[in-house]
Amino acid sequence: MTLSDAKILVCDDSILARKQLKDLISVYGSPTFLEASNGQEAIDVYKKEHPDLVFLDIVMPVKDGNAAVREIIDYDSKARIIVVSSVGTQSQLRAAIETGAVDFIQKPLRPEQVERLVQANFEGR
Repeated sequence: MTLSDAKILVCDDSILARKQLKDLISVYGSPTFLEASNGQEAIDVYKKEHPDLVFLDIVMPVKDGNAAVREIIDYDSKARIIVVSSVGTQSQLRAAIETGAVDFIQKPLRPEQVERLVQANFEGR
Protein backbone atom coordinates (compact mmCIF):
# COMPACT_ATOMS: atom_id res chain seq x y z
CA MET A 1 0.00 0.00 0.00
CA THR A 2 1.22 3.49 -0.79
CA LEU A 3 0.93 6.42 1.56
CA SER A 4 -1.48 8.19 -0.79
CA ASP A 5 -3.87 5.20 -0.60
CA ALA A 6 -3.77 5.07 3.20
CA LYS A 7 -6.07 6.19 5.98
CA ILE A 8 -4.13 7.50 8.97
CA LEU A 9 -5.68 8.29 12.34
CA VAL A 10 -3.88 11.02 14.29
CA CYS A 11 -4.95 11.18 17.93
CA ASP A 12 -3.70 13.88 20.30
CA ASP A 13 -5.53 16.22 22.64
CA SER A 14 -3.56 19.12 21.14
CA ILE A 15 -4.91 20.35 17.81
CA LEU A 16 -1.48 21.86 17.12
CA ALA A 17 0.26 18.51 17.69
CA ARG A 18 -2.20 16.84 15.29
CA LYS A 19 -1.57 19.51 12.65
CA GLN A 20 2.20 19.25 13.05
CA LEU A 21 2.16 15.47 12.58
CA LYS A 22 -0.17 15.68 9.57
CA ASP A 23 2.06 18.35 8.01
CA LEU A 24 5.17 16.20 8.53
CA ILE A 25 3.48 13.13 6.98
CA SER A 26 2.08 15.15 4.06
CA VAL A 27 5.61 15.89 2.84
CA TYR A 28 5.73 12.24 1.67
CA GLY A 29 2.25 11.84 0.22
CA SER A 30 -1.39 12.69 0.71
CA PRO A 31 -3.20 10.05 2.76
CA THR A 32 -6.71 10.47 4.11
CA PHE A 33 -6.34 11.82 7.62
CA LEU A 34 -8.73 11.02 10.45
CA GLU A 35 -8.48 12.83 13.78
CA ALA A 36 -9.36 12.21 17.40
CA SER A 37 -8.70 14.32 20.51
CA ASN A 38 -8.79 11.60 23.18
CA GLY A 39 -8.41 7.86 23.56
CA GLN A 40 -12.13 7.10 23.45
CA GLU A 41 -12.56 9.06 20.22
CA ALA A 42 -9.59 7.14 18.77
CA ILE A 43 -11.29 3.83 19.59
CA ASP A 44 -14.59 4.98 18.10
CA VAL A 45 -12.96 6.31 14.91
CA TYR A 46 -10.86 3.15 14.58
CA LYS A 47 -13.92 0.89 14.79
CA LYS A 48 -15.81 2.99 12.25
CA GLU A 49 -13.04 3.76 9.73
CA HIS A 50 -10.44 0.95 10.13
CA PRO A 51 -7.41 3.15 9.42
CA ASP A 52 -4.20 1.63 8.10
CA LEU A 53 -2.04 3.36 10.70
CA VAL A 54 -2.70 5.10 14.02
CA PHE A 55 -0.55 7.74 15.72
CA LEU A 56 -1.66 7.85 19.34
CA ASP A 57 -0.56 10.20 22.11
CA ILE A 58 -0.26 8.61 25.56
CA VAL A 59 -1.34 11.40 27.91
CA MET A 60 -4.89 12.49 26.99
CA PRO A 61 -8.19 13.21 28.70
CA VAL A 62 -11.21 10.86 28.85
CA LYS A 63 -9.15 7.74 28.07
CA ASP A 64 -5.36 7.68 27.88
CA GLY A 65 -3.33 6.24 25.04
CA ASN A 66 -2.48 2.99 26.82
CA ALA A 67 -6.14 2.18 27.43
CA ALA A 68 -6.89 3.04 23.80
CA VAL A 69 -4.06 0.79 22.55
CA ARG A 70 -5.47 -2.10 24.60
CA GLU A 71 -9.02 -1.63 23.31
CA ILE A 72 -7.99 -1.19 19.69
CA ILE A 73 -5.72 -4.28 19.81
CA ASP A 74 -8.51 -6.28 21.49
CA TYR A 75 -10.80 -5.21 18.63
CA ASP A 76 -8.21 -5.74 15.86
CA SER A 77 -5.02 -7.60 16.74
CA LYS A 78 -3.46 -6.48 13.43
CA ALA A 79 -3.89 -2.77 14.15
CA ARG A 80 -0.74 -0.75 13.46
CA ILE A 81 -0.40 1.75 16.28
CA ILE A 82 2.50 4.13 16.74
CA VAL A 83 2.67 5.77 20.14
CA VAL A 84 3.66 9.41 20.35
CA SER A 85 5.19 10.21 23.71
CA SER A 86 6.75 13.07 25.61
CA VAL A 87 10.07 12.70 27.36
CA GLY A 88 8.52 12.05 30.79
CA THR A 89 6.39 9.07 29.81
CA GLN A 90 8.94 6.24 29.50
CA SER A 91 7.09 3.73 31.71
CA GLN A 92 3.83 4.47 29.90
CA LEU A 93 5.60 4.10 26.57
CA ARG A 94 6.96 0.70 27.59
CA ALA A 95 3.44 -0.39 28.62
CA ALA A 96 2.02 0.71 25.24
CA ILE A 97 4.62 -1.33 23.33
CA GLU A 98 3.98 -4.36 25.56
CA THR A 99 0.24 -3.97 24.90
CA GLY A 100 0.66 -4.05 21.13
CA ALA A 101 1.84 -0.73 19.72
CA VAL A 102 4.29 -1.41 16.88
CA ASP A 103 6.54 1.61 17.28
CA PHE A 104 6.92 4.99 18.92
CA ILE A 105 8.18 8.50 18.33
CA GLN A 106 9.22 11.12 20.86
CA LYS A 107 7.91 14.65 21.14
CA PRO A 108 9.00 17.14 20.04
CA LEU A 109 8.57 15.54 16.63
CA ARG A 110 11.45 15.61 14.19
CA PRO A 111 11.05 15.18 10.42
CA GLU A 112 13.51 12.25 10.30
CA GLN A 113 11.39 10.30 12.82
CA VAL A 114 8.31 10.68 10.65
CA GLU A 115 10.24 9.85 7.48
CA ARG A 116 11.48 6.60 9.08
CA LEU A 117 7.93 5.59 9.98
CA VAL A 118 6.53 6.47 6.57
CA GLN A 119 9.25 4.41 4.89
CA ALA A 120 8.71 1.49 7.28
CA ASN A 121 4.94 1.40 6.82
CA PHE A 122 4.30 2.39 3.20
CA GLU A 123 5.85 1.43 -0.09
CA GLY A 124 6.32 3.80 -2.97
CA ARG A 125 5.03 6.71 -0.91
